[in-house]
Amino acid sequence: MLLRELMSPHRLDARLGDQSVLGISADSRTIAAGFVFFAIPGTKNDGLSFATQAVKQGAIAIVASNTAATQIANVPIIVVEDVRLALAQAAARFYPRQPALIAAVTGTSGKTSVSVFTRQIWAHLGHQAAALGTTGLIAPSGATYGSLTTPDPVTLHQTLDNLSADGITHLIMEASSHGLDQRRLDGVRLTAGAFTNLSRDHLDYHVTLEAYLKAKLRLFEVLLQPGQAVVIDADSEIAPRVIEACQKRGLNIFTIGRKGKDLQIKQSQPSPTGTHLQLQYEGALHAINLPLSGDFMASNALVAAGLAIVTGGAPASVFHALEHLTGAPGRLEKIATYHNAPIFVDYAHKPDALEKVLLAARPLTHGRLILVFGCGGDRDQGKRPIMGEIAARLADIVIITDDNPRSEDPALIRKAILAATPGASEIGDRANAIAAAIALLQDGDALIIAGKGHETGQIIGTRTLPFSDHETIRALVKEQAA
Repeated sequence: MLLRELMSPHRLDARLGDQSVLGISADSRTIAAGFVFFAIPGTKNDGLSFATQAVKQGAIAIVASNTAATQIANVPIIVVEDVRLALAQAAARFYPRQPALIAAVTGTSGKTSVSVFTRQIWAHLGHQAAALGTTGLIAPSGATYGSLTTPDPVTLHQTLDNLSADGITHLIMEASSHGLDQRRLDGVRLTAGAFTNLSRDHLDYHVTLEAYLKAKLRLFEVLLQPGQAVVIDADSEIAPRVIEACQKRGLNIFTIGRKGKDLQIKQSQPSPTGTHLQLQYEGALHAINLPLSGDFMASNALVAAGLAIVTGGAPASVFHALEHLTGAPGRLEKIATYHNAPIFVDYAHKPDALEKVLLAARPLTHGRLILVFGCGGDRDQGKRPIMGEIAARLADIVIITDDNPRSEDPALIRKAILAATPGASEIGDRANAIAAAIALLQDGDALIIAGKGHETGQIIGTRTLPFSDHETIRALVKEQAA
């Protein structure tokens, strides 16, 4: 590809534009001969400060927003208004192939479950489908690779190009607020979108809930095009704002939930195997035995069903597929049973998600509901006492432990949670906390280990140490049984 083709519509002089581009990157460490380096400005480090290194490694051009600079070591600087946007658009040109149908889901909670469920429904309908998100890339075979909610644009478009080459026709991807705000999805040829809900999260990055919502709305106000379809959980308190934004954009709106106008929950009843739903669609009632527990899981499943319908799926086949769904890893996932008490792992690491999982677990509990959780370091500190209050209100026994303390003093994180959790126990070592909780279990109890879900590492300082709630639980139960 020629440089002028890569950087269209930016005008370049003929001699510069006729250079062949062999690669693109915003990471100077990965630059090689023939690459274009995108110098992304940042609050801590300005990418332009790494331009000299990039040139030494073979960069033929630098893309930057610094209008004061003209060239570095005889390599021209292409000045653009938004480097992140330019990178995303360039990545889409450099890796041009994409699956024919791409849907994106955003919201605070439920993105991973919606993605996993949508892929399963599409597969049930006979499509070659994949999902991309927090738990990684899930291929049609069900195999999972890597993990990042919304990858950087170069990685993302390489992935899209490879998926298309492999015959993937349908892709569902998570759209995080960071990814939307940082233009990572620009250049993705979207077909449809979805919104789950909004609650407090990532305020260390967005600062205010309004700014957080604005980042989410970018999917509907900018990336999706008029006439395209969007599925919205109408039961979310913020749904009217999202619906209004979608109406202004001219999107075709499909709402689900108890307040949904298109796919409405008429009845929801917990069952031994999940949830029995009575749904109304186009005036007809449909009885669904959903193999998932909790109202929030039912909502996620219906968002997925909505996406399948608005992208051409036959409703009857979609509803049939709902009865065969399997949950996403680490989302109210039953790992083991001890003394006839189920032990669940859930990714809940924000107030709303913790509340939902505890409410979902209560009908499954005939005795005491026991909870082990903590809060991450270097993240929104304000949510710690909020989560502590939720734990004290909805669980019978609470053990506060560590969860990715990063650079913070883990004892201070636990202290902030404990301030709102009277009567809770404190066991910093996560494995010991889980062991103590398992030892408490009696017939009829239920245990929730919350916060890490599918994760396989504990971040302490700058190191990620191997740790899995799943493996820890299985090993402890096996040890106790022996």
